[in-house]
Amino acid sequence: MTSQPIALVVGASRGLGLLIARELLDRDHQVFIAARDAEELASAQQLLASHGSVATRVCDVRDADAVAALVAGIEAEAGPVEVAITVAGIIQVGPAEAMTLDHFAHAIDTMLWGPIHVATAVLPSMRSRRSGRIGTVTSVGGMVSPPHLLPYATAKFGAVGFSDGLAAELTGTGVTATTIVPGLMRTGSHERALFSGDAAAEYAWFAPSASLPGLSMGAERAARRIVSAVLAGRPMVILTPLAQIGVRVRGLVPGLTTRAMGIASLLLPRGSSSETVEGHVAARRLNSPVVAALTVLGSRAARRFNTRAGLRRR
Repeated sequence: MTSQPIALVVGASRGLGLLIARELLDRDHQVFIAARDAEELASAQQLLASHGSVATRVCDVRDADAVAALVAGIEAEAGPVEVAITVAGIIQVGPAEAMTLDHFAHAIDTMLWGPIHVATAVLPSMRSRRSGRIGTVTSVGGMVSPPHLLPYATAKFGAVGFSDGLAAELTGTGVTATTIVPGLMRTGSHERALFSGDAAAEYAWFAPSASLPGLSMGAERAARRIVSAVLAGRPMVILTPLAQIGVRVRGLVPGLTTRAMGIASLLLPRGSSSETVEGHVAARRLNSPVVAALTVLGSRAARRFNTRAGLRRR
C-alpha cells in the first residue's frame, strides 16, 4: 500500500486525459491510467515517465463490469481510489442527416454511461470512507448544443445532468463530484475526430476552430485548472471565456441561442453520407495548405500529447 493518494484517470492514453494524469503525478498522486488501446497506453506511460511512475490498465469505459473490475483490482493492489476522473470521449462531426443510431449509441455509451460506470464503481468505497473526489469531463456542448455535433451534444448534456445531480446528492457525505465544462482545447483532437457527411468540408471548419488561439484553450493550462477544481471539490468549473459566455447567454435567452445555432448550421457543409473517417484522413482528402497552416498549433499538440494521426483505433 502507498501513502500517496491514488488517482484513476479513465481515457488518459492521449490528449486532455494524458495531461490530467501528468498534473496529478506532479501533485504527488499515485496514478493509474485506463483506456481501450494497449499500444496508446504504453506510449502514454513513456511520455509520463519523467513525471513519475504510472500504472496502465486496459479497460473499455462502456463496459460496466470491466470498470467495476478495474476499480476493484486497483483497490486490492494499491489501496482506495481517492480521485477518479473520467475523460474518455469521442467527437463525431457532421450534419444530423449523416448521423445513424450507431453514432448516437457510441457517443452515449462512451460519454454518458462511461462516467456513470466509473462513479458507480468508486462511490461505495468513497462513501464508506467519507472521502473522495470524482470528476467528469463534459463540454460546453453539454450546455449549448452546437450544430453538426448532435450525438456528441446528446451524450454531453446527459453527462452534465448526471455529474451536477451527483454533486447535489453527495452533499454532506465527504465525497464531491465536479462537472468539468471545457470549450475547445488544443489537444490535437481534430486529427482523431470522426467526420461524416462531406468529411473534408467538415474538417475544414472544425480543425481550425480546435487549433486557433482565441477559439481554443491550451490543454496544459486546462489540465491544471481541472485538477485544482476536482481536488478542491468544486461542483463545476467552466474553462474558457467563450464557454462561459455561451453558458450565460443560453441561460438568459435560450430561444435566441437556439436560433443563432440554427443560423450557424445553415452556413456549415451539407452531406448525408454516413461514412465516417478520422480527421487525418479528411485532411488528406481536403488537401488545403490554408487549413494546414491554421491547424499548426493543434497538430503540434497532437504530436506532444499522443494524439498522433494514424494510430490504430478499436
